[in-house]
Amino acid sequence: MNAFTELLKSRRSANNFISDVEISKQELDELFTLAKFAPSAFNLQHTHYVAVTDKELKEQVHEAAFKQYKVLTSSAAIVVLGDLEAYRNIGPINEGLLSLGIIDQREFDETVSSVHAMYEGGGERFKRDEAIRNASLSAMLFMLIAKDKGWDTCPMIGFDPERMQQALNIPDRYVPAMLITLGKEEPSKQRPRGYRKPIGEFVSYNRF
Repeated sequence: MNAFTELLKSRRSANNFISDVEISKQELDELFTLAKFAPSAFNLQHTHYVAVTDKELKEQVHEAAFKQYKVLTSSAAIVVLGDLEAYRNIGPINEGLLSLGIIDQREFDETVSSVHAMYEGGGERFKRDEAIRNASLSAMLFMLIAKDKGWDTCPMIGFDPERMQQALNIPDRYVPAMLITLGKEEPSKQRPRGYRKPIGEFVSYNRF
């Protein structure tokens, strides 16, 4: 079994963390520095993370997450946000390619125009879908990176988005895609892995 396969199979959703295990900003920065390589549509990089380690703020996240205990015992509670207006950054993101001559002015202008047209034409639902879709890609990579660095995680959807936004001063342009608790799992409380469908139940070839 190669290292990546082993990592993939060892990542589990942790429901019980060892209390009082701290993670430093430097350690979190190392995780986020790698997470930036996640794919995103048009390289728009829709994802913004709010990493909560402050005890008082974490208690507010705990309240917003319907008082789920693993939020309190985690080393960090990380809110994964998707930017509803990420498409507006298409110009600045591509200016480097333009200045290096990798794309010319015509290609730059066409890219900016087409991306704006796609997102604005798609409406609010499309912008929301894109924000959550791309943030979720980044979040999955983040959890694998965390596991590789010795940390356990649990992705969570059980929280009140509005309450979370108020507690953490999140601007309206960002939609909470999920909450990730991160810490060191209590080994004695790890559950057996749940049932996984055989591929015949979730894969179709050519037609459904």
